[in-house]
Amino acid sequence: MNGFPGGLLTGAQMRQLERTEIDSGRVTGARLMERAGRAVVGACLRAWPELATGTHRAEVLCGPGNNGGDGFVIARRLAERGWSVRLRLLGDVTRLPPDAARMAALWRPLGAILPLEAPAPEKRPDLVVDALFGTGLARPLSGTAADLVAGLRGARVVAVDIPSGLCADSGRVLGQAVRADLTVSFHAAKQGHFLGEGPALCGRLEVADIGLPQGAVPGALPLAEPDTEALSKRQGAKFDHGHAVMLAGGVGHGGAARMAARAALRVGAGLVTLAPPPAALIENAARLDAVMLHALRDGAALTDWLQDRRIRALGLGPGLGLGAREAGLVAAALDWGGPLVLDADALTLLSRDAALAARLHEGCLLTPHLGEFRRMFPDLAAQLTEPATSGPAVSARDVAEAAAERCGAVVLLKGPATVIAAPGGGVWLSDACYDRAAPDLATAGSGDVLAGLALGLLARGMAPAAAATTAAWLHVECGRALGPGLIAEDLPEALPGVLKALLA
Repeated sequence: MNGFPGGLLTGAQMRQLERTEIDSGRVTGARLMERAGRAVVGACLRAWPELATGTHRAEVLCGPGNNGGDGFVIARRLAERGWSVRLRLLGDVTRLPPDAARMAALWRPLGAILPLEAPAPEKRPDLVVDALFGTGLARPLSGTAADLVAGLRGARVVAVDIPSGLCADSGRVLGQAVRADLTVSFHAAKQGHFLGEGPALCGRLEVADIGLPQGAVPGALPLAEPDTEALSKRQGAKFDHGHAVMLAGGVGHGGAARMAARAALRVGAGLVTLAPPPAALIENAARLDAVMLHALRDGAALTDWLQDRRIRALGLGPGLGLGAREAGLVAAALDWGGPLVLDADALTLLSRDAALAARLHEGCLLTPHLGEFRRMFPDLAAQLTEPATSGPAVSARDVAEAAAERCGAVVLLKGPATVIAAPGGGVWLSDACYDRAAPDLATAGSGDVLAGLALGLLARGMAPAAAATTAAWLHVECGRALGPGLIAEDLPEALPGVLKALLA
């Protein structure tokens, strides 16, 4: 269903995969370089058909490692097509790794190897090939390389494997980074293509097969997929598909909870009840039909109501409020012990009360955006902005996993790349970039709808992690189906079409 069934790899995982194949004798490093270079040239000609014919000019920027070796292959293949190619190398050609040195020797009869410090060409080339640094970069760019990268703005750039300066594991910029129009990666996409600044800097992403064995890599980051079996509705009464309850805020603050409740109903919960305080009951009654209503005074009343065993899942937070009454509702919900979605104001209340947060359990699903995550886990969030001086930079995956372990609940960290982490292991990424880009989801109330989708799926019997991954996937598909001009109220109405196509 997604274009990356084997999951997203770290730089170390990719290097280990290549090393295993080379050590086995099934392939050589030089052969992999040849395949990679050929793949980059082919991807460029597909992306820009006007480059497929005629004479063009390219500048190829090669680094001191094997990524630079790929660059030598690309330069040679472009020259063989009649292109005018200018190649600059960072470092000493005599110190290249063996495979890259071999590719440099094959290039020499076709052109010079200029130092990276050589002046830029007077006339802008038709194509700049960024083969400076690949997935092994673990420190900020500096000196000539940083200056050069900063000066590439406006050029048509293809990045080899990953834009130089972008951490392959976290998607964070290491000092300076290339902004590519096209990135051609090999065998599998990397985490850094999807996390952090990756989608903004990679341009279009293409993954090329270079003949490495397919299949799952232990520790790869899987992309979220919907649980189609659990989404399929079978015969039965409404209570067979779960009763979901969404708590609502006071007068004038019920819109977020109403959208969440409608999303829970649209995603297939058999019955959904919205529970505002008594003073807001009439306001919500004027806006709802299929969603039922139940006036809820305080935490004690919620505890009594939750004795009804037909209630399968509870959601609270959107527009809830931050007073003592609302803290009591959160406490009562946690004491109930059943499946919970905790969003928005509920997360803020948890961040203010360590004793309350200590009552989280494995049936809870937390759905913070980065600001809410920062309030709940300030030390973990700070790691996302700490400068990376050596080694891979800390990623959203890392902090989501750490948060899930700490609080003992599933954490869905929202963003263009949403990370879902479960305590005890299990992590997924729900992407909204490249072919699944859904920029129009950046609108008020969109996250409330996501919380409602997860609530409805919990009520239908999904475990929190499965509900989170399925809800996140459906949320993006609804955004894509609606496109420009969507507002949050539209998202639940797009679900029938999305589900029909998915379950067909």
